[in-house]
Amino acid sequence: QVQLVESGGGLVQAGGSLRLSCAASGSIFRINTMGWYRQAPGKQRELVASITSGGSTNYADSVKARFTISRDNAKNTVYLQMNSLKPEDTAVYYCNAYGSSWSRKDFLSWGQGTQVTVSS
Repeated sequence: QVQLVESGGGLVQAGGSLRLSCAASGSIFRINTMGWYRQAPGKQRELVASITSGGSTNYADSVKARFTISRDNAKNTVYLQMNSLKPEDTAVYYCNAYGSSWSRKDFLSWGQGTQVTVSS
């Protein structure tokens, strides 16, 4: 079983910055892809950014040039640096991880979510 724990959310004014962290622990042999998703009230959960073990990244158009995803493979941790935040970035942010356990079973795990609120 793999657990993900997020941290770093909070309240920030428009134009400000926040850095989210998500650490994975448990029976982890390999993590292929880690990602950040968000869900605003009344909306579906959407991909914000993802990163492979090799460092290839993918971003939603709405966050390109403002957000940066990175990871520390040795620590099984993914980060999301969010700059120039806008009120529309307000949401609960979730991290996820896809990989394989020591028993060679694939897993897809989610964190509990962290609230990001951007005031205008």
